[in-house]
Amino acid sequence: MTQPARYTVAVRALCEFTAKAGDLDLRFTPSPTAQEGIAGHGVVTARRDDDYQTEITLSGDFGPLHVRGRADGYDIRANRLEEIKTYRGDLKKMPDNQRALHWAQVKIYGHLLCQDQGLDKVRLALVYFDIGSQKETVLHEDHTAAGLQAYFEQQCGLFLQWAQQEMAHRAERDWQLKAMRFPYGDFRPGQRQLAEAMYRASNRKVCLLAQAPTGIGKTVGSLFPMLKASAEHGVDKIFFLAAKTSGRQMALDAVDLIREGAPLLPLRTLELAAKSTACVNPDKACHGDSCPLAKGFYDRLPAARESALVIMAPSANGSAPPALDRDTLRAIALAHNVCPYYLSSEMARWSDIVIGDYNYYFDISAMLHSLTQLNDWKVNVLVDEAHNMVSRARKMYSADMEHDSLRLLRKIVPDELKKPLDRVHKQWNQLEKDQTAEYQSYAELPDKFMGALQTASTAISDYMADHPGYVEPDLQSFYFNALMFARLAESFGDHALFDIEKAAGARASNSNSVLCIRNIVPAPYLKPRFESTHTTALFSATLSPWNYFGDMLGMPETTAWVDVESPFVAEQLSVQVAAHISTRYAHRQQSLRPIAELMGKQYQRERGNYLAFFSSFDYMEKAANQFSELHPDVPVWRQSRRMDEAERAQFLERFTLDSEGIGFAVLGGSFGEGVDLPGARLIGAFVATLGLPQINPVNEQIRARMETIFGAGYDYTYTYPGMQKVVQAAGRVIRTQSDRGTVYLIDDRFGRPEIQELMPSWWRVERHSPLAINGSSENADA
Repeated sequence: MTQPARYTVAVRALCEFTAKAGDLDLRFTPSPTAQEGIAGHGVVTARRDDDYQTEITLSGDFGPLHVRGRADGYDIRANRLEEIKTYRGDLKKMPDNQRALHWAQVKIYGHLLCQDQGLDKVRLALVYFDIGSQKETVLHEDHTAAGLQAYFEQQCGLFLQWAQQEMAHRAERDWQLKAMRFPYGDFRPGQRQLAEAMYRASNRKVCLLAQAPTGIGKTVGSLFPMLKASAEHGVDKIFFLAAKTSGRQMALDAVDLIREGAPLLPLRTLELAAKSTACVNPDKACHGDSCPLAKGFYDRLPAARESALVIMAPSANGSAPPALDRDTLRAIALAHNVCPYYLSSEMARWSDIVIGDYNYYFDISAMLHSLTQLNDWKVNVLVDEAHNMVSRARKMYSADMEHDSLRLLRKIVPDELKKPLDRVHKQWNQLEKDQTAEYQSYAELPDKFMGALQTASTAISDYMADHPGYVEPDLQSFYFNALMFARLAESFGDHALFDIEKAAGARASNSNSVLCIRNIVPAPYLKPRFESTHTTALFSATLSPWNYFGDMLGMPETTAWVDVESPFVAEQLSVQVAAHISTRYAHRQQSLRPIAELMGKQYQRERGNYLAFFSSFDYMEKAANQFSELHPDVPVWRQSRRMDEAERAQFLERFTLDSEGIGFAVLGGSFGEGVDLPGARLIGAFVATLGLPQINPVNEQIRARMETIFGAGYDYTYTYPGMQKVVQAAGRVIRTQSDRGTVYLIDDRFGRPEIQELMPSWWRVERHSPLAINGSSENADA
């Protein structure tokens, strides 16, 4: 076992560990956007002399510590090193501990500069640049090289013991990972192929799209090789990102399984929770004067951090250490009287595996991505059920605003905010007046409206900074939407639509409308995220065709692709195309009885548990009513709108080894994927829709844009997303190599060659009936 020769830490990370004290306090002001920050730095540096140096790379050592970073600017003539901070609001309201952190950073940079250039002394300056007024406030101090060296050594000394502990942990972790064996002893069919593809991708430093069938153990088959790769390829952390809670639990279970086979493995695993879920005092603001868990947060953080690491360490009795899941972390946080959410953010720095939602790495202000950039981590990212990434990423980079919400807000805000909100209202009224259609998409953003919105955002920001105790949820919601609009406007292009949808039949003088910046191709936003990882592996049972995901997500050209061989055979699953029934919108009413008759015959032929999927709740309800009328003796249960977690669990509890009946559900909903009902718990499924998105003005605009960009508008908008839902739903039936079942694909279009090409290769599709209903070949599924 070889211990690393040195521990590398960024200047900011070092100072955040050693120099942060006092309260957690978010009152000062929301940060400017990334683009505003970059622009602000540019304005400041452009005001300096020609020989002014920017982005100076500096580094230095203290024992095994290697400290590095980039100083913002150095004025050679004045011998002044500057740290530039952009802000909004009243600078006097900046918390003292935040100012102290800034001074700590510039002092460390000051020492590194003196050491690099052989200076005896230097003037240090904090340059605060107000984004709104474009004014600089400069605070400066003169320091000797000797004094700065003493400060540098003091801060490094405070961090050194922790760094040595982390080096020892990393060395032991990597040694154990290299010796670790697969927990099952041998791989399942297909699982080895997946694992080898994962490891090779990390070895080659490329991204991977892996289509792997349900039932082979994708989670373990992905985590295990990536853990081995961590030791072999110098990877610092693995981020396992899931679309749903069930996916995060499967990852936690997989880690537990791996640890059972290697109980001495010091593998720190953290589960992240959303702020809304983790918050203990949702009625309080995030500062010490309001929330007791924010009061003295940084003073109590070291003890809480240490307790969390103790929990994750291997025990003396040889039992595998537990993961730091949401409940465990919450208990530790409350025991130390600190905020659970911000403790989890801290523990992400010191964990080997971080499990969370997609947004933690991929959204516009993703915490894990920010930490990766700050600390220069080498990370491998695993994206579970990656067929969800296109729709989820679109939502991450979209924003909408409703006019009626603004109308109500104008009545309750303080007088200081009424005028800027009135300007937004006025410009919004003009947009509605100019638009005669209920829906319209625009090639450009409306300049006057965006200007008024920016002015209102600044006014709200200033007011909130001046009145930190003022809390109005509706105003905060409007403000955050406005900020998101501003950020998306900075990068508006062909990948997005700007559209206005007016309420049907509303009067022009007082109409309600929704404005939306609608991302339709997430690639420009996601591509840099993929490039900042060592390897990103996306895996799912439905990642076909691969070029669709590559185009939409912005996968690098070097991305590898693997279609994992299925462990299942055609004899396990009877796939029947009911071509005599049309589920097109125009034929739905007349389709109800034939569907009910087909389902009834199959149920009588083989009694057991089935799932029946439809394109909408309305269609599902009518089909369930028709079926119950024809077959009153067959137990039926139905998915309802907006089911909570307990209701979803109750629905699935009906599927037992001894039960019989049919569960009616909506395709693409809670029960179309991520549901595991092996053996007799589910023996068949009926899919009465191609799952194609509804034909409406928005989707038609998307189709047109997809045609322009990719030359495959209909497939990219309708066919591929729909068939992914179909294959996912059908995949609920065969979960193990001993399962047997039947799937009915109800619609003649399932018989088309181009549709069957999107089905799993191991399926043997048979035509159930030669009968057909006349109708259009195009679809309008709702």
